[in-house]
Amino acid sequence: MNAAFYDRSTTADGIEVLTETIDAVRSVAVGIWVRVGSRDEAPHEAGMSHFMEHMAFKGTPKRSAQEISAHFERLGAEFNAFTSKEYTCFFVRVIDERFEEAFEVLADMVSNASLAEDAILSEREVVLEEIARHDDTPDDAVHDLFAAELLKGHPLGEEVLGTRQTVGAFDRPLAVSFKQRHYTTGTVLVAAAGNVAHERVRDAATRWLALPKAERPTRALSQPSARPGLAVVTRDTEQAHICWGVPGLPAGSDQRFVIAVLDGIFGGGMASRLFQEVREKRGLAYAVYSYHSLYLDAGEFVVYAGTRPDNAREVVRIVSEEAARLASDGVSDEELERVRENMKGQLVLSLENTRSRMTRLGKSAATDTEILSIDELVARIDAVTASDVHALAQSLFSQPKTLAMIAPLQADAVADLVQ
Repeated sequence: MNAAFYDRSTTADGIEVLTETIDAVRSVAVGIWVRVGSRDEAPHEAGMSHFMEHMAFKGTPKRSAQEISAHFERLGAEFNAFTSKEYTCFFVRVIDERFEEAFEVLADMVSNASLAEDAILSEREVVLEEIARHDDTPDDAVHDLFAAELLKGHPLGEEVLGTRQTVGAFDRPLAVSFKQRHYTTGTVLVAAAGNVAHERVRDAATRWLALPKAERPTRALSQPSARPGLAVVTRDTEQAHICWGVPGLPAGSDQRFVIAVLDGIFGGGMASRLFQEVREKRGLAYAVYSYHSLYLDAGEFVVYAGTRPDNAREVVRIVSEEAARLASDGVSDEELERVRENMKGQLVLSLENTRSRMTRLGKSAATDTEILSIDELVARIDAVTASDVHALAQSLFSQPKTLAMIAPLQADAVADLVQ
């Protein structure tokens, strides 16, 4: 790892602290990251990581939910939280002189959430509404349907929100047990970026982040099986919402920059092959794009398209043909140069605020991936060659395909599209 642009240390209690000091700004973004997500939940706990994110905002012995919100608003702060399959993050961005005031409240929320029974019962209903809203949004829900099919039997195939059945049964004993096991000094880290010294962040974490001492647990990692998959939810929608894809790469792969370039060429922007072929030339979709997700032990490469049901088969056929063409013919020098330059530009623009920089530090530490400087990232992107992309396309697209669809269609109408 490169230590030139960030500092890293551990408090006496064992909490890891990472900071990137940026003197030219007047803000600080700080996140308390917990190495727990949906992949770490037992079947009856499905959705608990996300639920605990909600409960942190419901009050502590020191502050009510309203007082937490009012405190951050008085500081003029941005604050929120999010949960993924592998981590949970609570963050605040505030002017530098108010850092300690903001961090103390954030640490109180994470360390001392009351988990009161009445708050659990009310928040349970809120999350059930969130699940219902998600299910009523097919262009969102189809991505979870795809992941569940591609990663069937693997912890990464579980939904972050959980299910109506599991969330509806959450109670105080279950929440307290989950927090005691997962919110410890071994699983929590602090990441900050902005006009703040490393010692200031470490001192704040030492003073206010009171967590049970425990060693960092070892996650059970496993490679999901690659097999053809088909998941169709028949619903009376105006569009067929389609996800097509294959297993991708784990986060630590030395080809992760290659897959990012491949993604950009295939469906990552308005000049990409899929956008031009499906939308611009044929007018078959308003939204069509590809993306890739990298996890500790697995990954996914996915194409999404929304189209009228009568066009669904043709869209899937075009996506399959474009994937086969990329694997067969490779990429042009012009495509490669365009995507590499776009990636570098987007990278620099994305890191021009303290929250983005904090997130990069925290996510990398939470997933045990190397932390690279901007110059190193640019060099890695520039090092990707056309032959690298061609070889990876051959490898990726020779795998069994998975197709997920939410549409007014039956599974047998599209089953032959999966090989």
